Amino acid sequence: MDIERKSLRVLYVEDGEVDRLAFERFVRKNKLPYEYSVAVSVKEGRLLLESDRFDVVLLDYMLGNGTGFDLLDVIRSDTPVIFVTGTGDEETAVKAIKSGAIDYLIKDPEGNYLTILPVTVDNAIRTKKLEEELKRYQSRLEEMVEERTIQLQEANERLRGEILDRKQAEEKLKNTLERLRNAVSTTIQVIISTIEARDPYTANHQLRSADLARAIATEMELSPDRIEGIHMAGSIHDIGKLPIPAEILSKPSKLSDIEFALIKEHSQKGYEMLKDVQSPWPLAEIVYQHHERMDGSGYPRNLKGDEILMEARIMTVADVVEAMASHRPYRASLGIEAGLKEIEDNRGILYDADVVDVCLRLFREKGYSLP
Repeated sequence: MDIERKSLRVLYVEDGEVDRLAFERFVRKNKLPYEYSVAVSVKEGRLLLESDRFDVVLLDYMLGNGTGFDLLDVIRSDTPVIFVTGTGDEETAVKAIKSGAIDYLIKDPEGNYLTILPVTVDNAIRTKKLEEELKRYQSRLEEMVEERTIQLQEANERLRGEILDRKQAEEKLKNTLERLRNAVSTTIQVIISTIEARDPYTANHQLRSADLARAIATEMELSPDRIEGIHMAGSIHDIGKLPIPAEILSKPSKLSDIEFALIKEHSQKGYEMLKDVQSPWPLAEIVYQHHERMDGSGYPRNLKGDEILMEARIMTVADVVEAMASHRPYRASLGIEAGLKEIEDNRGILYDADVVDVCLRLFREKGYSLP
């Protein structure tokens, strides 16, 4: 999705004159298509936000009479926010992202941070558009589920006053459930396409992990319904990475503490995106738990043992094996044996023992290979 090269309405809230002038010179020198307004205080920023509409908002963290966080309540939900801070501490960066900001820039005395301003603005607008599209898809799914529920309720009312053939009634209920499954499946495919448009690597990882998780669940003789749910959840288990800047996801070197802290938020973010989606399967909880570990050392809730859904335990093993066996931006593939050794060494400690045994059997005895 390319950001159209049209004039963008930009609000820059900055109380430092040097930084404001540097921003204005940079925009003029590089002929950036920005129609910008400048506010030098929380009060001025609030007045502009209440009276005008902007495509993106740049917020200085420390303002003379407050902080950029004091303006978040008047910024439209569909307007991307980028924090510009001179503090550079991890706590501020994580707080900014958790508060709804799309990205952040750290000032330096030479003004080098301005060189990445255009791409940061473009990425922020692109990410916000993807988030809004996902919300629309979720809203449509909820409408479809509500329509199906009403239809089912009406059918049940009619059944009370009529003598119907039992087989015919069961067939109608089966068709209704099938339509609901199809609606969820269609939405999952839309979500996968949205992720793939932003980060093809993440989308491919999800699909490969989902296929392995389905094979493990099948070998464990889970019900067809649970197997289907595991595959659906696996296909979108990293959906929470959507708000994370693509530069961090594809960084070819070791992540900083700040960047890793942001990535660790993706399980929580994924849960928040999916928790209100009505589905035959516990998709949100599987996504929420896929980084938990049997001994309680995982995240984000430090669940352990039976507190973790079996579907999530299967997803965890599939996720770890696929990740180690595949190429990553910051390293080459470690090979499938490295992934199998990891789960074997930590069988019953980090990973469910039964799931590990089945996964090892698939690769070592039954000739399974990653697609």
